[in-house]
Amino acid sequence: MSTADRLPRLLALVPYLMSHPGAQVPEVAKVFGLSEKQLIDDLQLVWMCGLPGHTPGDLIDVSWDGGEILIDNAETIARPLRLGIDEASALLVALRMLAELPEFGDRDALARVIAKFEQAAGEGAAAVSSQVAVEVGATPDALPTVNEALRRGRRLSLRYHVPGRDEITPREVDPMRLVVVDGRSYLSGWCYRAEAVRLFRLDRMLTVEILETAADPPADAVPDEVTPGVFRPSPTDELVELELTPAGRWVAEYYACEEVTELGEGRLKVALRARDQGWLVRLALRLGDTGRVLSPASLAESVRRAATSALNRYESVS
Repeated sequence: MSTADRLPRLLALVPYLMSHPGAQVPEVAKVFGLSEKQLIDDLQLVWMCGLPGHTPGDLIDVSWDGGEILIDNAETIARPLRLGIDEASALLVALRMLAELPEFGDRDALARVIAKFEQAAGEGAAAVSSQVAVEVGATPDALPTVNEALRRGRRLSLRYHVPGRDEITPREVDPMRLVVVDGRSYLSGWCYRAEAVRLFRLDRMLTVEILETAADPPADAVPDEVTPGVFRPSPTDELVELELTPAGRWVAEYYACEEVTELGEGRLKVALRARDQGWLVRLALRLGDTGRVLSPASLAESVRRAATSALNRYESVS
């Protein structure tokens, strides 16, 4: 792991240990996405850091005997790192996106939060984030139509694009709620075609119409839980294996994986299912050198072609 990756982690590790006296090695390793060996290596480096002079009284005192981490003489860097302009801007954009949602209730409280955060983040972050236009991602009439159907308790008729099969299907849906995940708006509702609760992305609705039929989902229908993510894998979806470096471990936390295997030195092998190979190619390209496709071979070849094509386009304009 490069010094550029390690230094920010060490600067975050010391304040964390100062505020969690007696934390256990396995617990801290999990928080920072490290193996226990990597964490011990970091602690050994922290033990050699401190103020100029390098006498025992100038250096940070840290011990981990018995797995319990104790740290002392680190007050000079005990304050957590401040957010950078890019990080503060991203949070402000997310807060403003939340304020745009018609179903959000306590707008006054959110406005106060945004104002306080802008003040704390400084003029730079506020200026950058104010230049970003927040769009929920729906087709022009989908969002107000879905909201009206929810308000009136009416069934919806949709023409919906399914990218995994590249087909357009007619649907009748009893709307249950509107949710936003990763900046995208989804309608959760009872689909009469699937005879089950489904999530529909608003920007994939080609047409949406309110019917006069009252929405009447089954009494035992429950809206999808979206906190682990929107995608729900099926046993019939393609099984994909990826090898991830420490910087790519976020995949195992963000997506539903059937298997997660520690490979040592912070690396992981994960197995997950997906029905849309285009999404898998985009995920692999996003990972870059922090991950690679182990199987199937057809996906690895698709990623290779996409990366080569992107490089060729880049070279043609540079």
